[in-house]
Amino acid sequence: MKAAALVRPSELEIVDLPEPECGPGDVLVRVMGVGLCGSDLGVYAGTRPVPHTPWVLGHEGVGEIVDVGRDVRDRRPGQRVAIEPNYCCLRCAACLAGFTSACPNRVILGMNTPGLLAERVAVPAEFAFPVAGHVRIDDLVGAEPLTVARAAIRRSGIAPGDTCLVVGAGSQGLFLCVALLAMGAVPEVVEPHEGRRELAHALGAKPAGSAAVDFVFETSGVPAALPPALERLATGGTAVLIGMNRQTLDLSSWTIVYRQLRIVGSLIYDHPRDFAGTVEVLERADVAPHRVLQAEFALEKAGEAFESVRSVPGKVWIRVS
Repeated sequence: MKAAALVRPSELEIVDLPEPECGPGDVLVRVMGVGLCGSDLGVYAGTRPVPHTPWVLGHEGVGEIVDVGRDVRDRRPGQRVAIEPNYCCLRCAACLAGFTSACPNRVILGMNTPGLLAERVAVPAEFAFPVAGHVRIDDLVGAEPLTVARAAIRRSGIAPGDTCLVVGAGSQGLFLCVALLAMGAVPEVVEPHEGRRELAHALGAKPAGSAAVDFVFETSGVPAALPPALERLATGGTAVLIGMNRQTLDLSSWTIVYRQLRIVGSLIYDHPRDFAGTVEVLERADVAPHRVLQAEFALEKAGEAFESVRSVPGKVWIRVS
């Protein structure tokens, strides 16, 4: 079968690989589409090392089940599925406490195990979520980043009608805007890139104002972006940090304590409830994540797709089959 693999930093090739083996608890999936994000770019550029090359990239994948393992009873061939690409162990202290997102034993597709940019992949059945056939493929491709956004919203405590600011309108910030609008909160957006800012406004977000807001969602991970965002928070407001950076933040505890702010870190999503919840809203058509997708490439053009991610406002995705 064909797959898109990293052979050296910033260089992909279409390679021939053996067919994957479908284990007793697995499903074999014909991959239909894979979205690209900043984490994939780190692998592509060589700043996020991988175990070996050639290395199959991609973790935001969707497809159709073509076979099931002998122990699988609740999945069947022909079902479309969204793949949850972070396999938690379900045994560690974090998992048992409900924070599967923080599982130290996570298997991460495209990062520490080969990814999804292949014609077929074997996936543990419980991490392949069946989705009704009427859901558009380009909505389904947005399932994983939409789940990240919806998990951040869940953890924030925001309610319909609350005021909020989204910092950064990269693809994750845009999915967050879509999810906030769907639940009845109209976000303001701060984004220096004109094309991304315009796309956020086209989705329904408002230009950033000056009035205090109840919630801030920081998606950029740029350290300098957080202090001015916190200045926009009302007393007792909540800041949710989604973007990550290892640099030290220039923050005063006086600001946080005196104004009684709440700072929440939101890492991906928790299994299985967050992915299952996203599937439900996709099936009800409560959200339209396809509006974030702005560029589509064939598998044979995977290299061009990766090169376009930083310049294309919105989401880039690869149609595999």
